[in-house]
Amino acid sequence: MTNKAIKFDLDNDGIALLTIDVEGQSMNVINKDFMSELEAHISKISKEDNIKGAVITSGKDNAFLAGADLNMVLGDLAGRDNKSPEDIFKSSFSLNKLFREMETCGKPIAVAINGLTLGGGLELSLACHYRVAADNEKIKLGLPEVQIGLIPGAGGTQRLPRLMGIQLALPFLLQGKNMTPKQALSNGVIHEVAPADQIVAKAKEWILSGGKAEQPWDQKRFKIPGGQGVYDPNIVQTFMGAPAMTQKQTKNNYPATVAILSAVYEGHQLPMDQAIDVESRYFCEQLMGDVAPNMIRTLFINKNKADKLIRRPKDMPEAKTKKLGMLGAGLMGAGIAYVSAKAGIEVILLDREQKFAEKGKDYSKSIIEKGIQRKKVTPEKGEEILNLIKPTTDYADLEGCDLIIEAVLEDPDVKADVTKKAEAVIPEGCIYGSNTSTLPIRMLAKSYAAEDKFIGIHFFSPVEKMPLVEIILGKKTDDEALAKALDFARQIRKTPIVVNDSRGFYTSRCFMTYPLEASNMLAEGISPALIENCGVYAGMAVGPFAVNDEVGIDLSHHISEATKKALGDKFPAEASHAVIAKLYELGRMGKKTRKGFYEYPEGDTKYLWPGIAEYFPIAEEQPKPEDVTKRLMYRQALEVVRCMEENVVTSPEDADIGAIFGWGFAPWTGGPISMIDTIGVDKFVSECDELHEKHGFMFKVPDSLRKMKAEGKRFYQD
Repeated sequence: MTNKAIKFDLDNDGIALLTIDVEGQSMNVINKDFMSELEAHISKISKEDNIKGAVITSGKDNAFLAGADLNMVLGDLAGRDNKSPEDIFKSSFSLNKLFREMETCGKPIAVAINGLTLGGGLELSLACHYRVAADNEKIKLGLPEVQIGLIPGAGGTQRLPRLMGIQLALPFLLQGKNMTPKQALSNGVIHEVAPADQIVAKAKEWILSGGKAEQPWDQKRFKIPGGQGVYDPNIVQTFMGAPAMTQKQTKNNYPATVAILSAVYEGHQLPMDQAIDVESRYFCEQLMGDVAPNMIRTLFINKNKADKLIRRPKDMPEAKTKKLGMLGAGLMGAGIAYVSAKAGIEVILLDREQKFAEKGKDYSKSIIEKGIQRKKVTPEKGEEILNLIKPTTDYADLEGCDLIIEAVLEDPDVKADVTKKAEAVIPEGCIYGSNTSTLPIRMLAKSYAAEDKFIGIHFFSPVEKMPLVEIILGKKTDDEALAKALDFARQIRKTPIVVNDSRGFYTSRCFMTYPLEASNMLAEGISPALIENCGVYAGMAVGPFAVNDEVGIDLSHHISEATKKALGDKFPAEASHAVIAKLYELGRMGKKTRKGFYEYPEGDTKYLWPGIAEYFPIAEEQPKPEDVTKRLMYRQALEVVRCMEENVVTSPEDADIGAIFGWGFAPWTGGPISMIDTIGVDKFVSECDELHEKHGFMFKVPDSLRKMKAEGKRFYQD
């Protein structure tokens, strides 16, 4: 048998060592080779008398087992309309069945966990009779399936509660939380923690000392820790309260959470063979829906491709950044300086006054101090990061920089001035990036002699938390500049998308339609509370008025005025512009001034400003929530389609990734393009036509989408 995933070795004591080392994968995943080989090895272990038991470990340094290969999972769903539910269930149940066969094979099986253990990796471990993990706080064990719209499908919803107790296990199942080896030990999930170089020996020692090939839940007198489920009054209360708490967190957008609760509730009352059958049926139900496949495709498969720089020019040599010149030490510049220094890059943090530059470095210092308090970073590492940041006002310090990023005031003249000053010092051909969020790159590039080395590198605030960076190609940007920007994104561990130049680019342009449409509705007399709640319950990161306050009413107003000036008679006037102009006139600039659409009382919870009704009275008759939600979501999706039609964003994958990770589009949809495909292009176009007739040009269907409807096409061709 050719071992492409699991190496089999039998020692002199009769203990088989199964070493997981999946061929062609940087990290171990469960694929078809893994499953077929594990099945063959378990059969061999069970049947051959000279084999006393087995130890499972990993041959890769970075992880034990990261779970199922999601490409395989989606592949099994290809053409699902032509497959019977029974066939899909059989495929879904196969891993659950295999792990159950392993734990009932009659031979003791231990696992030596030496790295990251997630999803199916943890479920494999739970099906082993003895679990020992390396004493390494960086190792994480968890069941994160809910984060991609699935439920654990290989026994996780059944074995974890039987080990930890239902109350303790539910947060790990419903939120996808991780635990360290020591936490897992205290929770009863593993049996032992040992130095990494001893875990295999400890596992073998357990077998040789008479380890039993029987799980506790297969014993007659087994009781679930913390209470016997529906037979225990305390656990009954847990099941009574959990659905309401889950609904509050998910807004009913993530059916996997309800499925997890149902699987735990039903399964814990049954013998394990029946319990895993129940779990697999709920797993299959999620797989057959729309949420999980869309989330898997965007949040995992396509995101991983972006992280691996799928848009990078293939023939360009690697161009890591060694010395970064950061022009502007405000919130964005300070954040970029921090993530760059954290990645080991030397940073020259330049501003017009030394006190501003020093304040920018202090931003990094405050993050590091919090990290030290939380024991996420050592004082030594913190000092190392800070030593890489040099605050200055002297452009001469930029000498030797191989990348410049400018993040000064959104004013073309100010940007042109700092560009010229930097260019006089930096090496010829140095890549120059602008963090502008709205100004066209082709315009800004004219201030730089080498326009082909000028590129947009748009970050999101707060930089240290937001995962996306938008790379914008100017009219003359070459492959060298693109490769440099993408390599930098990978260095600082950001997910990049590549877009073409336009006013507002992709993310800013599409994102602004969300608060704009909210303000349009406000001007029509629709209740601001209704609008805000519809945004939140649709799954957006925050409500449209809250996000406008975060951005700043003044910035929204200035963008509107600048666009009006640039477009002249072609400016698409909306009622929302009058709303923003009125707040600006009233000095309500948003969260930073503690008043905008919201009031921000000192030390208390923010609330929508009641006074807005004086200027935009609330109508007696209000629309249905679903109609408000549709306007908010469809408006964004249409702008995304326009960006694709205009070649601003060139692929549905980048469009969906940019929407979710850039401006917080509802993750459960898989992104606006996935949402359109799920609704159906035909239905989406028809509903937009109705919205166009009722509410105006904002809902006009792009020609490309109407053509797709006529041809019966969709964006993602499965």
